[in-house]
Amino acid sequence: MSDQAALADRADGDRLTLSASGDWTAGHARSLEGAIESQAGGHVDIKRVVIDMANIRAFDTYGAWLLERLVRTYKARGCDTEVTGLPATFQGLVDEMHGVTLDEWKEPASPNPVLHGLESIGITLVTVLHSLRAVLDMLGAVVVALGRVIVHPRRFRFTSMVHHLDNVAWRAVPIILLITFLIGCIIAQQGIFHFRKFGADIYVVDMVGILVMREIGVLIVAIMVAGRSGSAFTAELGAMKMREEIDALRTMGFDPIEVLVLPRVLALVIGLPILAFIGSLAALYGGGLIAWLYGGIDPDVFLQRLREAITIDHFKVGMIKAPFMALVIGVVACMQGFEVKGSSESLGLQTTASVVESIFLVIVLDGIFAIFFASIGM
Repeated sequence: MSDQAALADRADGDRLTLSASGDWTAGHARSLEGAIESQAGGHVDIKRVVIDMANIRAFDTYGAWLLERLVRTYKARGCDTEVTGLPATFQGLVDEMHGVTLDEWKEPASPNPVLHGLESIGITLVTVLHSLRAVLDMLGAVVVALGRVIVHPRRFRFTSMVHHLDNVAWRAVPIILLITFLIGCIIAQQGIFHFRKFGADIYVVDMVGILVMREIGVLIVAIMVAGRSGSAFTAELGAMKMREEIDALRTMGFDPIEVLVLPRVLALVIGLPILAFIGSLAALYGGGLIAWLYGGIDPDVFLQRLREAITIDHFKVGMIKAPFMALVIGVVACMQGFEVKGSSESLGLQTTASVVESIFLVIVLDGIFAIFFASIGM
């Protein structure tokens, strides 16, 4: 049998039978195109068309499209068209071509702005609720793992916690000192600049002391820890998820929450209050230095006024917030690490989401604590 592609026709009244043979491939495009055009332009009186493909030797995407084009041409003329004898190995190509549309692309109509806005709000709300549920699930898993460790202390990975505490707290001290010192300087400088208009320079000490001890000290430190340590936790766990190391832990009978998450969260809960205390001291030092150099307030006067302005309650308010902020940062960071899929793009997206969600929740938590402490008179 010849490999040359051919399409023979036989008319019987209003019935037309087309018999295909040879190789229906792109290499025989010229002969196939001519045969298809010839058949499509003739036989105007037929009502039924049968295309017999039993004798074809080779078939590719090009041949499948020509067959589909022939079928569509006869169907457009109102003919009952049927393809017979096609080998099963070629049926997939014909099915693919059958789904191709030649309709002209039309630009979609502009959506209703009101409905589009409501849809966006709904999608955002669902996403937020999904994230909140994932955070609560992770928090519950951490509490359960902590309970198991309390019952069986030998299961706790103390060395891992110390390692993470070194990364979270000790190695973060230089940058925390620098940033909080600068924040204290800026607050003092701006306060002096404005209080001087009323001849009340000394009140800048009250402002710096109360702001740093109650709000700015712990909040700035928590935000920096979220960006530094929280993102690192997400990247580490995400990389382990991509390399299937977490699945390997489960296969070996270990709980990933107990092995990977609990030491990190406890390291944050211990380390963040320490960093907040150190950062508050640095901010107060920066404020005192600027009050002396820029405002002319002697350091002895600054310290005396600071002792009068702040109380132990101000210190307790800041320190009470720190562990809860650390818990939020650790849970969100680890949760986002477990959400990483199998691509580097997913790792980057989840790391970004970890930092954004942690900072958002830290600020929300700070606002809740501010309302709570104000209601109880602290």
